[in-house]
Amino acid sequence: MNQTSAVPVVASILEVPGARLHYELRGTGPLVLLVGAPMHAAQFAPLADLLAVDHMVLTTDPRGVNRSLVEDPDADSTPQMRADDLARLIAHVGAGRAAVFGSSGGAVSALALAQAHPEHVHTVVAHEPPLIELLDDRERRRELTEDYVATYLSGDVVGAWRKFLAHANIDLPDEAFEQMFAEQRDPQQVADEHFWFAHELRPSAYWRPDVAALRAGPTRIVVGIGADSTGEVCDLTATALAGALGIEPIVFPGGHIAFVDDPAGFVPRLRAVLGG
Repeated sequence: MNQTSAVPVVASILEVPGARLHYELRGTGPLVLLVGAPMHAAQFAPLADLLAVDHMVLTTDPRGVNRSLVEDPDADSTPQMRADDLARLIAHVGAGRAAVFGSSGGAVSALALAQAHPEHVHTVVAHEPPLIELLDDRERRRELTEDYVATYLSGDVVGAWRKFLAHANIDLPDEAFEQMFAEQRDPQQVADEHFWFAHELRPSAYWRPDVAALRAGPTRIVVGIGADSTGEVCDLTATALAGALGIEPIVFPGGHIAFVDDPAGFVPRLRAVLGG
């Protein structure tokens, strides 16, 4: 039982090629999968609790992050690999096709799932996927990405985060930024951060969806953008994805992680979209 949740939770492990996936189930009803990358199950718990009133909610730690251990910690985590993981989780749960809400890198995973395994997913809500390959200035974006990843791997963690936030066009107040590094950092958080910079960030950002396959496939695709994300790189990439798919993006309350900051304010819009 997960004691951080307000509702009963069953936690377990699923063995998949190259990894042991931690996953959690709560509630009964139609299956909804909440997925991030690098966000893990605990960060989705408040939103999952709210949805579990009338849904079966599946959350997981993506491979290499937190409790989902990998056999080779030096191997990259690609959207294709994570899509296969999600397909195996959905099949293992055995509750039929899922609706999937994916945010940021998790939105990339969800799109890859719809592309490779549409038999497992009827709806994907892709909330602010950072698909820089869809932008006209993709070459410059790749150069910036390579620069801040290299900065991180050189040991300059603070400098890497400053570059990352500048590239993302996220204006984080100085006091909030300083608070990130003000105290002794949790070792697991540091390990997850390193895995993201070294092995997950670039494969996600550089992935290019097969737009024709997504448009022709049976999965309903919804592209979500935060009301407070205007001008940020994930606003640009989500807008580009919606345009390529020939659909209008759906505006959600808040910013990039509004579902964490204010799950009670976020869930009505998500419920409306899932029921759409």
